Amino acid sequence: MRTRVRAGESSAFAELFDSYARAVYNHAFRLTADWSVAEDVMAATFLEAWRLRDRVDPEGGSLRPWLLGIATNTARNQYRSNRRYRAAANAAAAAELSVPDHADEVADRVDDRRRVATALTALARLRAPEREVVTLCLVEGLDYEAAAVALGVPVGTVASRLSRARRKLRAHAEDAAVGTPYEKVPGNREGGRPARQTRGDHTSVIRPAQEGNR
Repeated sequence: MRTRVRAGESSAFAELFDSYARAVYNHAFRLTADWSVAEDVMAATFLEAWRLRDRVDPEGGSLRPWLLGIATNTARNQYRSNRRYRAAANAAAAAELSVPDHADEVADRVDDRRRVATALTALARLRAPEREVVTLCLVEGLDYEAAAVALGVPVGTVASRLSRARRKLRAHAEDAAVGTPYEKVPGNREGGRPARQTRGDHTSVIRPAQEGNR
């Protein structure tokens, strides 16, 4: 696959898209909290992958870390500030929780949406670099070395950012357990006002954290 991608084979890129489009899309949503922006990031990621195809090392395993790294950089350019991310996360979380629970058959769906909303709220508490390592290491399951390559930073930087992020996420979980409103957490000045309806495949976006690569 790497050799075919480097050679610019259209069929190789079609396979690459079919294999990783959903992963890139979901990763982009976790980083932007906006379904529409995530679609743009996904499209831009594969366009950038085509442009950078000659940089692909012919030796190696899956190209997923490479694509996630491109998606991370693209999303970073889209969402430069935490203020913007938090506003989008609050809007997305509000939209997730707005689904009426009017019958037993939708109970599981509502629970999934609430888990998404909870995850968005937790991620919004992090600085962008911390959010990036959380999504790559804990959600996507990359090890420190792969995440470091994807982000273009030293392995030690990945480890330190992830350590800080874990502390903040634990603090958020403790706040939630005692009922501290997110808007009143020190340092979080943005309120949770829904800006617009979001869309997409909500139920598969936030997967359980993969803790095997600490």
